[in-house]
Amino acid sequence: MSTSPKPRKKKPTLTLGIIARRAILWGFAIWCLFPIYWLINMSLKTAVDAVARPPTFLFWPTLTNYVEVLQDPRVSNFLVNSLVIALAATVFGLLIGAPAAYVLARHRFRGDSKIAFWILATRFTPPIAMLIPFFVIFFKLGLLGTHVGLIIAHVGINLAMIVWILRGFFQDLPRDLEEAAFIDGAGRFQAFRKVILPLALPGIAAVGILTFLSSWNEFLFSMVLGGNNVMTVPVGIYAYIGFEQIEWGKLSAAATLMLAPVLVFIMLFQRQLVRGLTLGAVK
Repeated sequence: MSTSPKPRKKKPTLTLGIIARRAILWGFAIWCLFPIYWLINMSLKTAVDAVARPPTFLFWPTLTNYVEVLQDPRVSNFLVNSLVIALAATVFGLLIGAPAAYVLARHRFRGDSKIAFWILATRFTPPIAMLIPFFVIFFKLGLLGTHVGLIIAHVGINLAMIVWILRGFFQDLPRDLEEAAFIDGAGRFQAFRKVILPLALPGIAAVGILTFLSSWNEFLFSMVLGGNNVMTVPVGIYAYIGFEQIEWGKLSAAATLMLAPVLVFIMLFQRQLVRGLTLGAVK
């Protein structure tokens, strides 16, 4: 019994338009990756090569900066503080923001659109303007320099983004699914927990990743509200910037080490992030 050979797929012919698009994409990728390359490059230089003018691209690499940073007992403390605060801020932000977004997406009441816009408008305020009220309130409550205080602050910072993005995800889900759950005897909360949340899980995962990254990279509130007691990664890296000199090698090595967990986190949840950000884009 003979089988006919499978037809070979024709390779797409390279046209001027395809070449131009690929060149633009490669140029954009190099533009985005060059800061990471420069950071790693600087972390492998000696103190003399780091401040050389013009910059040196050919040099003998050294791991001295990484050794000195890893031997610094403060580095592990910075990492633990950032992990605890970012994870807690993400979890509590989703627990508060997901139900709020669902209510704004599904229920119709007087002023619902104004409330949604007011939530978005909180992102228009400069962070420095919100920092002073936070500082005064936390000072009176004794929350300055505590993990709880920074978690509350980071939840407040990211809550508007969580609610606004999840509201769009919930609006894209058809109402027929909830109505079918109501016919089967489910209540509003059961329909939300058993029907809506599983369907919106990619969007929730994407928002959770964005919230985690926002909390991990936050500097201003962490520096002022955390102080010397609770120093996160961005604040801890800033300690390598002195009054008289900047330790470029150690600064770059510490930034590279602190960047590694974020890159691993993004690579592990890359599929969920892309799927969540494109949820509802294709009907």
